[in-house]
Amino acid sequence: MDTTPTWRRAGAEFVGTGLLVSIVVGSGIAAQRLSPGDTGVQLLENSFATALGLAVLIIVFESVSGSHFNPLVTLADRVLGGSLSPARTSAYAVAQVTGAIAGVVLANAMFDTATAVSVTDRLSTGRVLGEIVATAGLVLVIFSLARSGRTRLVGPAVGAYIGAAYWFTSSTSFANPAVTVGRIFTSTFAGIAPLSALVFVLAQLVGAGVGVALVLIFFPPPRKATP
Repeated sequence: MDTTPTWRRAGAEFVGTGLLVSIVVGSGIAAQRLSPGDTGVQLLENSFATALGLAVLIIVFESVSGSHFNPLVTLADRVLGGSLSPARTSAYAVAQVTGAIAGVVLANAMFDTATAVSVTDRLSTGRVLGEIVATAGLVLVIFSLARSGRTRLVGPAVGAYIGAAYWFTSSTSFANPAVTVGRIFTSTFAGIAPLSALVFVLAQLVGAGVGVALVLIFFPPPRKATP
């Protein structure tokens, strides 16, 4: 039985999610300054830093909280029979969202950029579909590995998947409501306008449902032996 106290678990989710958003936003600001006028190079720099940083953060905090850093991963874990109680699930969600906001404030401060609400409109049918695909794939990657006894690969696999999804999805793969909310508060390359964020979160919910369904189809829980 895991005896790690809830405050320590939630603290790991707060710090991990905060650092993740700092990496996303900070590398976005750096990319914008280092490669002005070249969006493709900016995206390459941003996706590379995010993929590496996410993989490292998952490995660092996995033994403390499971390294969810994403309310939908936490929700999917509960739906798929995870051990988190309702109280811990709520604590995770609060820690993830507040951590994401703290992370974007930190990134803005490090680069002497004002924290402001983004006006970057990301709404389009294709981008909404991209968020559904990105989130479904993320859930499938995480729980396919967990259910097949390959949890040691989750960190590098998720980092690689998100790095790839920056490019193969039209939305650049937010795939995380906490990160999406956090990115409202930067007017830089990584920002997203509030209305776009709301629609993205709804698309992510749909994608998580698709991901859970795929996990149940391809990686069902083992049947209990008949006595």
